[in-house]
Amino acid sequence: MLEGKRRGLTCKRDGRPRDHAGHGERGAGETRGHSPGSGGSGCGVPAVLTGGHGGGGGGAAEQRPAQHGQDAPERAASRQAAPTPATKRRAKTASAPLIGQRPRGRERPSERRLGGAGWEGAPRAGHTHPAPIHYGARWRDREAGRACAVPAAMAGGGGKSFLAEAGYGEQELDANSALMELDKGLRSGKLGEQCEAVVRFPRLFQKYPFPILINSAFLKLADVFRVGNNFLRLCVLKVTQQSEKHLEKILNVDEFVKRVFSVIHSNDPVARAITLRMLGSMASIIPERKNAHHSIRQSLDSHDNVEVEAAIFAAANFSAQSKDFAAGICNKISEMIQGLATPVDLKLKLIPILQHMHHDASLASSSRQLLQQLVTSYPSTKMVIVTLHTFTLLAASSLVDIPKQVQLLLQYLKNDPRKAVKRLAIQDLKLLANKTPHTWTRENIQALCESALHTPYDSLKLGMLSVLSTLSGTIAIKQYFSSAPGTAATTARSFDLVKLAQECCYHNNRGIAAHGVRILTNISASCQEKDLLPLEQDAVFGLESLLVLCSQDGSPGAQATLKITLTCMVKLVKSRPHLSQSVVESLLTQLHSAQDAARILMCHCLAAIAMQLPILADGMLGDLMDLYKVIGRSATDKKQELLVSLATVIFVSSQKALSSEIKTVIKQQLENASNGWTAYRIARQASRMGNHDMARELYQSLLTQVASEHFYFWLNSLKEFSHAEQCLTGLQEDNYSSALSCIAEALKSYHKGIASLTAASTPLNPLSFQCGFVKLRIDLLQAFSQLICTCNSLKTSPPPAIATTIAMTSGNDLQRCGRISNQMKLSMEEFRNLAARYGDLYQSSFDADSATLRNVELQQQSCLLISHAIEALILDPESANFQEYTSNGTAHVESEYERRMMSVFNRVLEEVESLNRKYAPVSYLHTACLCSAVIALLKVPLSFQRYFFQKLQSTSIKLALSPSPRNPAEPIAVQNNQQLALKVEGVVQHGSKPGLFRKIQSVCLNVSSVLQSKSGQDYKIPIDNMSNEMEQRVEPHNDYFSTQFLLNFVILGTHNITVESSVIDSNGIVWKTGPKTTIFVKSLEDPYSQQVRLQQQQGQSSSQQQQQRTAYSRF
Repeated sequence: MLEGKRRGLTCKRDGRPRDHAGHGERGAGETRGHSPGSGGSGCGVPAVLTGGHGGGGGGAAEQRPAQHGQDAPERAASRQAAPTPATKRRAKTASAPLIGQRPRGRERPSERRLGGAGWEGAPRAGHTHPAPIHYGARWRDREAGRACAVPAAMAGGGGKSFLAEAGYGEQELDANSALMELDKGLRSGKLGEQCEAVVRFPRLFQKYPFPILINSAFLKLADVFRVGNNFLRLCVLKVTQQSEKHLEKILNVDEFVKRVFSVIHSNDPVARAITLRMLGSMASIIPERKNAHHSIRQSLDSHDNVEVEAAIFAAANFSAQSKDFAAGICNKISEMIQGLATPVDLKLKLIPILQHMHHDASLASSSRQLLQQLVTSYPSTKMVIVTLHTFTLLAASSLVDIPKQVQLLLQYLKNDPRKAVKRLAIQDLKLLANKTPHTWTRENIQALCESALHTPYDSLKLGMLSVLSTLSGTIAIKQYFSSAPGTAATTARSFDLVKLAQECCYHNNRGIAAHGVRILTNISASCQEKDLLPLEQDAVFGLESLLVLCSQDGSPGAQATLKITLTCMVKLVKSRPHLSQSVVESLLTQLHSAQDAARILMCHCLAAIAMQLPILADGMLGDLMDLYKVIGRSATDKKQELLVSLATVIFVSSQKALSSEIKTVIKQQLENASNGWTAYRIARQASRMGNHDMARELYQSLLTQVASEHFYFWLNSLKEFSHAEQCLTGLQEDNYSSALSCIAEALKSYHKGIASLTAASTPLNPLSFQCGFVKLRIDLLQAFSQLICTCNSLKTSPPPAIATTIAMTSGNDLQRCGRISNQMKLSMEEFRNLAARYGDLYQSSFDADSATLRNVELQQQSCLLISHAIEALILDPESANFQEYTSNGTAHVESEYERRMMSVFNRVLEEVESLNRKYAPVSYLHTACLCSAVIALLKVPLSFQRYFFQKLQSTSIKLALSPSPRNPAEPIAVQNNQQLALKVEGVVQHGSKPGLFRKIQSVCLNVSSVLQSKSGQDYKIPIDNMSNEMEQRVEPHNDYFSTQFLLNFVILGTHNITVESSVIDSNGIVWKTGPKTTIFVKSLEDPYSQQVRLQQQQGQSSSQQQQQRTAYSRF
């Protein structure tokens, strides 16, 4: 006990000077906030006990150690935080307590709950003065007498950080709670917790990307940057660079910059360097800040290399954003680059700044002249490489100098003997070929061909061929062949590209051979007007040799080459159909001996060819079935993928329904060597290809193999939909009564399926497209059934004998047909309504792939076709126009389903047109034609496309309205003589593949208000003032947009404001993606009008009373 007391007194008198972060100097082995020592009764705490939080960096607050003899964890925990003002006052007047004495100045429970971060005197990030210095060593010496070993429960022995205790990342927090938790970490006394809080901010920005939170968060980070140490500043810098697209949402830019910029005056060059990089990262929001410009220019002359490199980084960023800064810094950069005192490595870092000098023509021209001087003055390899690359980037940005740059790069490629320079020239030529292929002249391509023909190095030849293969797929190849040759020499040279490609087709380097056949394929596909028969044969032979070579090799390089080869095969078959037979035969021959990975790719190629040329599909089926039978029974991933790919090709190849033999073979393989996921994928492909009987059996077998009821209901709904479509395959042309029973059976299964599909939806996955598509299919089947019944009514309820007289009397010729005319009119309106609903579904499916959208469009066209047939045959035969409908058949067909639907459309239109000319309505021929059209449409098996099962692109919009009420049902109060300024902010959120099918060009915001209930006098008001209808288009920048509306509410009462958003893609098509947000506004009478009205009422009441008194006095 005495020994412990002595140690406590020693700790109390130990008054060492504190560092800038508020901590005393520590000896080796000390932890933060404790004096050296060891053992349970000493003042030192082992690092293991503190949970690893004791070492490293300077924090902003210091823990108060526990007292000797305090055994209970609650008492130990009461000392965790630094003192409140009350304990500070006691510390000034009282000495350290005796051992075992109850400590004074315990914390409040709220402080204990916050883990020591909630006390008033704590130094916090963003305070106007460095708080730790005010406590100094004196308070620490007085409190150190109470020091003892800190229990593990208090010192972090549990291993949980403040974020883990708060459940951050484990449960959903609202924006304010999440920000408060991070702010608690920023004010922590431990450097580790502060850093952890800082690096969590990008996730917070991603989850709540609205300005009000981002502004507050960045101001907190700026405070940490101002008062923290260099490591914390570095963390803030990284967060700022990661969250660059959110910087524009900072509202208090001046305050943010002021807090960050204050560190530029530090004596620490590392702190200044981090600040310069911070300013460079913020260049997009402060491009014209003169103090930042001045600091960067000043720091370029610094003697500290770290600071100079940071100044170069900031100068490059500001040059890209600010024309004034670029013009001002250009001469400074030029002097430093040409100055003899500047080291070479620094020159190499300064030269890339010149790529941003493209703001005007004169600046770009002067920068090009400087770079031209550098290329000739400094011929060393590194200088030439950096200068040439900067030259290329400057030309690509300024555009006007691209032809000169191509010539310069070709000159270096031809004349410079260094391979590194040649490689860079090839790399930059590839960049320019991708960016501006139309600027390449015939002479440029010819020079590149000559260099490729004469180079002895395969690596350089590969690079040049990659440039040429890029150009061969663009307009440049047509320019190369279109020039009319004037002389024999020109004629011979004009085929240098062909000669090079033919030489390289059989090269021993796979990459060179792949580029060679790609060039030949692109020439054959692009120049179809020329007689290129030998070239086509060379392309086919080269593709077949590469196929044989790569299909036996399982290496990644061989697989990449095989992908290029198969892509070229599909392109060649599409442009030259007469070559398809030999290509398909070579693929089927090679399929038996290839590696599994190659087989999968070859199956994809065969499926693509069979979709384009269905005539080849029947010939594939036998070979494919033979291969399917002999696939090994291993359960590897490649085998499972191969099962799916082969099944897909089989489904594509079997144009009609699958034979029982094929179904038996597929089922046996699935039972032997597949898992549930493989069976589901094959069933999904069967649904896409219209093989619903196979799909139904597979879905049925999978029902008992899922672990979630949502998955069960999803599979059950798919099974019911497949069964419903299978019922429709039994339709017969002339048997209308069986058609009605088939449709009724299908509707029965569809209603079961939609109930299961609704049960399968969750709030996170509402299955809105699937439900909408199926509901429309149900309504379409019901409309078809009703139309067949209406056609039958001509037999069951023919027109009465006086129908002709009624028609002549009423002047309506249709009345002579009896009741069928009114029923047909209703049926036509129903089909038009269905077509409009299909159009709405199309417009709401922004993320759908093109095949799915085409499928929806075909359903819409089938509705329009039937409504047009009803009108042309029965309702209005004279005004029927067939031209606009027949032109749709010339569109390019992408799938077998589309091909069959288009053939049905054309056949129905031909029958309707012939009947329309021959017979007057309504006869049995007309109704038979309508029923045949319905049955022909239903006999085409419905295809459930990819978007029904899989969402590859995900795009959503979040809207925030201000002012907004605390309670959504509570209205916002507005005086009726004022306008409400409604600010609408929004954020576009993307999935893992943004812009895969289409990109958002602008967002269309529609604001409307409707009066719900009146609260004032019922007096007449112009109709214009009754409601608000406004629309604005805004272009999102970094996925954020904002705009304002001014709304009038003249009528007193409650108004309902609806804000609806839709998006416009790069083609100008409007998509109704939503969301739709609603708020309520209560229009109140302004005080002046209210006062005038009350005075008038009082005046009227007093005059009435006066009149009554006068009447009484007279009486």
